[in-house]
Amino acid sequence: MSKDIGIDLGTSSVLVYVKDKGIVLREPSVVAIDKNTNRILKVGSEAQIMLGRTPGNIIAVRPLRDGVISQYEITLRMIQYFIKKACGTMLFKPRVIICVPSGINEVEERAVIDAGINAGAKRTYLIEEPVAAAIGAGINISGPNGSMVVDIGGGTTDIAVLSLGGVVVSESIKIAGNRFDDAIIRYVKKMQNVLIGENTAERIKIRIGQAAPSETYIRNTGKLSYSNTNPVLQEKGRCLITGLPKMVEISSSDTSRALEGPVNAIIEAVCSVIERTPPELIDDILRNGIVMTGGGSLLHGLSSRIAEETGIKVRIAKNPISCVAIGTGKSLENITSMRNTITSRYYD
Repeated sequence: MSKDIGIDLGTSSVLVYVKDKGIVLREPSVVAIDKNTNRILKVGSEAQIMLGRTPGNIIAVRPLRDGVISQYEITLRMIQYFIKKACGTMLFKPRVIICVPSGINEVEERAVIDAGINAGAKRTYLIEEPVAAAIGAGINISGPNGSMVVDIGGGTTDIAVLSLGGVVVSESIKIAGNRFDDAIIRYVKKMQNVLIGENTAERIKIRIGQAAPSETYIRNTGKLSYSNTNPVLQEKGRCLITGLPKMVEISSSDTSRALEGPVNAIIEAVCSVIERTPPELIDDILRNGIVMTGGGSLLHGLSSRIAEETGIKVRIAKNPISCVAIGTGKSLENITSMRNTITSRYYD
């Protein structure tokens, strides 16, 4: 028997939703390859561990960049691996729906559909991230009322106003969780002449990262020391002057300064979408508020910053990291009624 599958194909991670089972797989979007033989060695969590640690003949890569496919063959083999791991042996090819950023162009769109078909799908559909996020967050997008969703993933932030089952206004910017990590790396390098890795930057972001310097924030994870209300995290990096390992200290206030640029860019994009929203829907959004989804929405103080700048109440969805995957999977159950939202341009 075939299975319907929803795939949240993210820059940082892949989540697979199987009908009647829910989310069955959550893995990093990383592939380790032997350069000499072009053979895939590891995929997902096992490959992520190898980032920055591989010998000369092995490379660990992220085949998606800013939410779209940058290395087609590697992405194809990664999707094949995840479908097989999630579903095992199948007698019939499944229908697959894949989530994509709202700003995707036709060339990128076709690449994703081709990858799904070539990975073994009977039919591949696409759904925009903010639509899937809204469905996964429990928002009824089929009614005439306006809803606003801000989905902050690894590669893109997708913002949309939805009504009557479709997107009324949207914007997708290539600033999200990965840019947060890059900003922290650059800040530590500039201020302390120390180079830290991607995994270290992500750990700093998760443990003490914040979007507003005035926020009080304490998390009881990791080796944190406290100075008043400004937690400090110690991490190891490589000194750019001596080339030797060096311990660095970065505070929560440091992260707010490091993240000022990408945070402001997200807020500007949210304001831009609001400015382009029809007046008839503004009242609905003021009443219902803005819903945030995606791992980036968990950055401490970000929802407060958006609420302060827009004057609209903001809430973070329950289980925000899984919203897109859940909405992607659930949309297959209502595929007939969502023809205006779901794309199957080349193979329907």
